[in-house]
Amino acid sequence: MKAQELDAKVSINYTQIESPRTELFDALQTKLTEFLNNHKWTEIPFRENEKIQCNFNITVKTYNQDENTFECTLLMSSNRPVFGSSYNTVAYSVNDVDFTFVFTEFDQLEYQENQIDNNLVALLSYYAYMIIGMDLDTMSLKGGTDCFHIAEDIATAGESMGFPGWKAFGDSGNRFGLLNDYMDGSMEVMREFNYIYHRKGLDRMAEAPDSARAAIADGLELLREANSAKNMTKVAQLFTEYKRDELVNIFAKKGTSEEKDKAYEILFAIDASQNNTWEKIKK
Repeated sequence: MKAQELDAKVSINYTQIESPRTELFDALQTKLTEFLNNHKWTEIPFRENEKIQCNFNITVKTYNQDENTFECTLLMSSNRPVFGSSYNTVAYSVNDVDFTFVFTEFDQLEYQENQIDNNLVALLSYYAYMIIGMDLDTMSLKGGTDCFHIAEDIATAGESMGFPGWKAFGDSGNRFGLLNDYMDGSMEVMREFNYIYHRKGLDRMAEAPDSARAAIADGLELLREANSAKNMTKVAQLFTEYKRDELVNIFAKKGTSEEKDKAYEILFAIDASQNNTWEKIKK
């Protein structure tokens, strides 16, 4: 039996709201969870145990009762199992500071391709396709392309509604900017690295740790290329942010001095602000 792709857990933090109507926020959490988990987003046959584990942690900054407007931040992450182990790795994570939408307690959220006129539907659908696409990219080379094209269409629809975070060429770190950079032809090396890191690296770590580590060390050259491919792109840095501790664990106290030096040099060049963390690699 074909299962839906996502096993999403949604949490709503509304502690910043004075005298909140708890039933409204409970309804919001329920509607978002059902929307993400009950829709079949692709034709890909997922089994029940293959559903993608993901978390949507939403913090409500302001709520306008007269206009039913929510201004929020979203911290989203999705995981994928590493073959031959009980370990789950982060496949995609993002901190969206412009998660703004209109919602009332009795709203019905429905996704209809090519007919998106609700910003909350656009936000959730965009992230659903990004999560699935990024997961597929870790499984096969550029496996998520079809999902990313749909996410591009959703981003275009989102921009037309006038809510923040969608504006084309407005901010390289917004939803449009990150996806546009990731899909840029000059950034194919980033997608190749994403595949190598997971399939030739992490998934082989249990059976052949030395060659798996070497594959990741060699693959880091592609991450360096991706970071240099486009001015101001944040894609490579975003990867190092959510893989930071994992990258340290791969190389610290393990591997050759050449692998450690290469990993440190490349990661420092991508995000020097994390030097205290990268220094651990050389131990």
